[in-house]
Amino acid sequence: MGLFDFIKNELIEVIEWVDSSDNTIIWKFQDKGNNIKSGAKLTVRESQVAVLMNEGEFGDVYNPGLHTLTTSNMPVITTLKSWKYGFNSPFKVDIYFINTRQFTDLKWGTSGPVLMRDPEFGQVRIRSFGNFAISIVDAKLFITEFAGTNPFVRVDAVEETLQGIVSSKFAEALAQANVTVLDLAANFQAIGEKIKPAFQKELDSYGIALEKFFIENVSLPEEVEKMLDKRTQLNILKGNLNDFNQMQGGIALEKLADNDAAGNMGGLGAGVLLNNLMGQATQPQQPQVENTGESKAAILETLKQLGELKAQGILTEEEFNAKKTELLSRL
Repeated sequence: MGLFDFIKNELIEVIEWVDSSDNTIIWKFQDKGNNIKSGAKLTVRESQVAVLMNEGEFGDVYNPGLHTLTTSNMPVITTLKSWKYGFNSPFKVDIYFINTRQFTDLKWGTSGPVLMRDPEFGQVRIRSFGNFAISIVDAKLFITEFAGTNPFVRVDAVEETLQGIVSSKFAEALAQANVTVLDLAANFQAIGEKIKPAFQKELDSYGIALEKFFIENVSLPEEVEKMLDKRTQLNILKGNLNDFNQMQGGIALEKLADNDAAGNMGGLGAGVLLNNLMGQATQPQQPQVENTGESKAAILETLKQLGELKAQGILTEEEFNAKKTELLSRL
């Protein structure tokens, strides 16, 4: 018998996988054509699962620990090979190790704009990206989907498949979770947790658990972003559109008052207007049942005229601010 024949027929007594990488999910034990000795020791480390296969059929599954491979400890393989109880001859099976630890910081992103239906904004095209974390919970399903004849599978191969699932199901997941554009723009972390179950349904068929799902960025059309900015301003005012317009009017008055080129009114006409305005501003305020649109317009017009007088130096800054505060309080 030659040296090569001796090595090839050497019996395997110790089976284990010492993972020197941080990105391998499936690793097939390299038996180099040798048979496994009955009673061989199988070491399965923490965050590992070992699966035995016989001619493409799944056999026994071993969780972390030290296992002795005998007929009493391999009931499925014993049945598949039609062994009699107490069989102690060398045998040959395929052994796959599965890394069950959590794989983090995997990337996802929409390959192009996806259509989202929103009750307020209608159909909105959005882009988004983020990261996720997975772990393997069903070794047999995972081997079926990803191993094939490969002796090992890296996490990047799985990541690419899952990226496609997330990208294609993102809009659907938002719809199922009843997420609106306003929700999506407000809290990425909460929305990520809310839509995670929709993706988990897809991953169940691969034997994968989606441990975490994060949204890092959402890009909205420019016109929708402008509408959201307006909504934010209104929420700050805690009022309605009239309040927003009044605020804008007040800002415009201040700018007008600071503009040296504002209106050109002086002499007697200015004095008459000032007297009228001052009289209106100092009159005792009458009880009001309701501020109508017309009364608000009159007050804003008065403010505008006061701003013109301030710009001409007829009113001081202190006088203008005092009257402005008084008039705005009536709105």
